[in-house]
Amino acid sequence: MAVFRPKDEDAGMPEAGGDKVNTLIGKDTVFTGTLQVAGTLRVDGVLKGEVSVSDTIAIGPTGEVDANVKTKNAIVSGSVKGNIYATERVELQAKADISGDLTTKSLVIEQGAVFHGNCNMKTPASQVQMGPKTEQPKPAIQTKAPLESAEKIRQGAFGSSTAG
Repeated sequence: MAVFRPKDEDAGMPEAGGDKVNTLIGKDTVFTGTLQVAGTLRVDGVLKGEVSVSDTIAIGPTGEVDANVKTKNAIVSGSVKGNIYATERVELQAKADISGDLTTKSLVIEQGAVFHGNCNMKTPASQVQMGPKTEQPKPAIQTKAPLESAEKIRQGAFGSSTAG
């Protein structure tokens, strides 16, 4: 029996039960710990901890990952809080919400996706050691111009021309 979904909800996502996905974390499942998958993993539930996937991790629209992920390819349509290290490609679909850093060779971001973090496309992900999740620093507002420069601007000392 086929399961029908809205056409665009899972576009491009590997399907469970097919020959592409060999590990599935279902919609009502919560997994906490270290997970190592040989092949492809699809997450429609909640995954917390550390994840290592030899091929592709696909995070569906209902998937929530609170972990660092090391993989070959990542397709994200759900939410991720943590860093993704992909040796080949990361694809952030329209409903993706990422808070963490990305390291990959190739990055695709669809319109509507939210990405808060840094992206490194120079260092090969295979050479990056997974560490603790990084919190994003809040930027501080800094003024580099000294106060005397501001005073000169107010006085017109920087060559303001007047018609006359």
